[in-house]
Amino acid sequence: MYKTRLLFLLLVGVFLCPKVKALSPQTTQDTSKIDKEFTLETTMLGYFAKNGTRNPTLKVKKGSRVRINIVNGEVMTHDIALEKMGIKSSAVSEKGSKASITFVADKNDTYYCTVPGHRAAGMLGKLEVHEGDIIEKQVVGVIPTKNGKPLNLNFETGSLQDWTATGDSFANPVIGADPSPVHAKDMTIGPEGKYFLSSGGTVNYKLTGTLTSVPFKITHPFASFMVSGGALQDTRVEIVLADTKKVIFQTSGQGRANLQPIVVDLKAFLNKNIFIRIIDKETGISQIPYIPDEKFAHINFDNFLFYPSRPEFSNELFKKDIIVLPPLDPVLNAGLSGIEAAKAMTPPKGFKITLAAAEPEVVRPICFTIDWKGRLWVVEGHTYPVPAPEGQGRDRILIFEDTNGDGTLDSRKVFKEGLNLVSGIEVGMGGVWLGAAPYLLFIPTDFSTDTPTGEPQKLLDGWGTQDTHETLNSLRWGPDGWLYGTHGVFTHSKVGKPGTPDDQRTKINAGVWRFHPTKHTFEVFAEGSSNPWGLDFNDYGHPFITACVIPHLYHIIQGGRYFRQAGKHFNPYIYDDIKTIADHVHWLGDRGPHAGNFRSGAAGGGHAHAGAMIYLGGSNWPKEFHNNIFMNNINGAKLNIDQLTREGSGYVGKHKKDFMAMNDSWSQWLNFKYDPSGSVYAIDWYDKNQCHSPNPDVHDKTMGRIFKISYETDKWTQVDLRKATDLELVNYQLHANEWYVRQARTILQERGGNKQVHDALKVILNTNPDVTRKLRALWTLHVTNGLSEQELITLLANQSEYLRSWAIQLLAENKSLSEEALTQMAKMAKSDNSALVRLYLASAMQRTEPSKRWSVVEALVQKEEDANDHNLPLMVWYAAEPLADVDAKRAIQMAEKAKLPKIAEYMKRRLGGANPMPAMENHNH
Repeated sequence: MYKTRLLFLLLVGVFLCPKVKALSPQTTQDTSKIDKEFTLETTMLGYFAKNGTRNPTLKVKKGSRVRINIVNGEVMTHDIALEKMGIKSSAVSEKGSKASITFVADKNDTYYCTVPGHRAAGMLGKLEVHEGDIIEKQVVGVIPTKNGKPLNLNFETGSLQDWTATGDSFANPVIGADPSPVHAKDMTIGPEGKYFLSSGGTVNYKLTGTLTSVPFKITHPFASFMVSGGALQDTRVEIVLADTKKVIFQTSGQGRANLQPIVVDLKAFLNKNIFIRIIDKETGISQIPYIPDEKFAHINFDNFLFYPSRPEFSNELFKKDIIVLPPLDPVLNAGLSGIEAAKAMTPPKGFKITLAAAEPEVVRPICFTIDWKGRLWVVEGHTYPVPAPEGQGRDRILIFEDTNGDGTLDSRKVFKEGLNLVSGIEVGMGGVWLGAAPYLLFIPTDFSTDTPTGEPQKLLDGWGTQDTHETLNSLRWGPDGWLYGTHGVFTHSKVGKPGTPDDQRTKINAGVWRFHPTKHTFEVFAEGSSNPWGLDFNDYGHPFITACVIPHLYHIIQGGRYFRQAGKHFNPYIYDDIKTIADHVHWLGDRGPHAGNFRSGAAGGGHAHAGAMIYLGGSNWPKEFHNNIFMNNINGAKLNIDQLTREGSGYVGKHKKDFMAMNDSWSQWLNFKYDPSGSVYAIDWYDKNQCHSPNPDVHDKTMGRIFKISYETDKWTQVDLRKATDLELVNYQLHANEWYVRQARTILQERGGNKQVHDALKVILNTNPDVTRKLRALWTLHVTNGLSEQELITLLANQSEYLRSWAIQLLAENKSLSEEALTQMAKMAKSDNSALVRLYLASAMQRTEPSKRWSVVEALVQKEEDANDHNLPLMVWYAAEPLADVDAKRAIQMAEKAKLPKIAEYMKRRLGGANPMPAMENHNH
């Protein structure tokens, strides 16, 4: 689930913006005489002059008084500044709001937007200061002819003479008025003469068609024509060789109404015959109910001319300024029945899709989990998107089971009704755990009868509901026995046990959190990202999340701060954060994530991801899927896969061929998990609308599906692990299917462990040749209180980097490291050859009293081999930063000797009280 926001920038550009000196905003309007005045419209695509020029070069006479006005063209924060002069305007945020700068022209300068990332995105242009008067060149062209007669390539006949039309959009395309009757009233087209051509304007944008001129000879080396309209791949003008039909030039508009000249170099084709083809294949129709149609799904054209030399125009349209969107993905199906939807999907060879349940048996499935019997506990989110008054919730929990192995969930019972805004569920440790903002709830349960034994207990409150599709979600037991979950960026939570004073609560507005089921301790595990709606752990216990709008994949490290869609980190001294591990994005085009929705099938489908499953379901499925992360691409209706490959201290996520396409634009899989057989169940919030809205009436309230993905060798399995003995549960730690491993570990955690269990687990830990099996034993020993500190300290010398690193994390679990552990970690920081181990040391130091961090941090900052690591320079900084308050002199000495990048710069900034990392604007949430 995600929210559509106007975001035309890949936010990684935020940190590409070059440094400039502090600028002084103008606070009063200069009333002196103005010699030259410019007015520019501001958008994330650039500054636009009234004639359509993007980032125009502003030419002024030296010594003249100049005013540059800006008018905001969108709901986003912008300003304008002069780099050398060091002045800037006030910021504008609302569409139509205005600001200006006034100055005396002295020397050439650069104007730009100071909002982080906007300059890097292309909001900058030149100010040219001239000694004398500025004289614009006159440009005169030649009308092409055929058989000695001028061609009607400027439509001044008022007709389509010399042209042939197909389709609807060119039935009546010649317009003889400006403002145009087929464009919005506030749009100026600016034709060269009385007439111009439009394939429908903003009124008839849904029409499509093609217009082709008669062939004619190229008699001059250059040509120009005027064009405007959609910056879309399928609204374009082509110049085509008549003999071979080869396209030698093509362009679209740039998404604006003003006609602008574009120049074509034809030197290589002199004396050949060409024709002009004007194409409009774009309907502009939005597939989301309340995202407006693209009304610039049309093309405007005028005045094709030849020139003996390259002409220059003050408002020339350059190809580099046109940010083109790819074509719309085809919609193969929509609004299918559950059975038809399953048939429409295209899984890989050897796999099949079964409809396990559908409406009315399940409606609006928002989250689910699988228990120790392989049953599905599914939450129906009837309350979403508006929280009900206390006690009036309408959500309910259903328990589904396949009792005969035919792939259908033929058993269904209601566990609990009357719940409010539930967004996450997990079972085990004595009951059912629910994320239901503003609460984290626990329902004590008799699992022999599947009935609550009491009312829901409010373990935590203070979870925000500002954005009800970004509440706490993706509940999942971690290998360390904590309950993990994720949280979105535009919901602002202050979490604590009921009654906790406000100043003692924990803030979270983006990131990963965890809660201990017996100690009832709450922590933010890591901060950042956007609206994560998927969390899972790989074979080594490393967590990963999937996210929306920003790049989609993150390897989560305890204490990490990750790239944010918006807002700022709570610690003002972070300065920079860890970026995605993905080497790709799932959207196309250069206008940012949202613009690529429904146009990005070739890249995976778009920016909105839900669910995360690292497949560890056993040996039945082909090896190529093992330890890969699956995520659903909501806009693309595709199941994406990224391959997780170790690199340095972490991972790189590489795009693999999509697992399958649902081929149904209403499909909205929210999560998926493997069961005892290794097959995968998926819940589908099936709805025409794919975008969050606070308006409950825009969502369908009657549909929902559960699908099952099976491989040809999967065999239905009936099991009840709660009936297993302790030693049987220990042996399940060796099972090929991680489902058994996790369920058995949680049951042993609930039972509490004993000497027999611990002895058996230590045999696995000490003798099993597979490090992943050793880790399983280690984690189960930890959750059953079977490890002493000394045993963990001994593991710090283990030959496996995975065991060493996990020993570090578990020793630091309670934020209290002994002197012996600290001494050993200091030695490791100096001599351990594993970047992964150093990463865990940096993480552990954040959980250690700052005054006790020195020896470890001082060693870590010296690791030159980690200078280019994805995680370590920043993770070490996060650990080092508080040392400035412990001993400033020692901290700066350490930083100046550091071999990791940025440590010295950041520490000087920290001690000097420099401005912290700027907050990113909220990008029109």
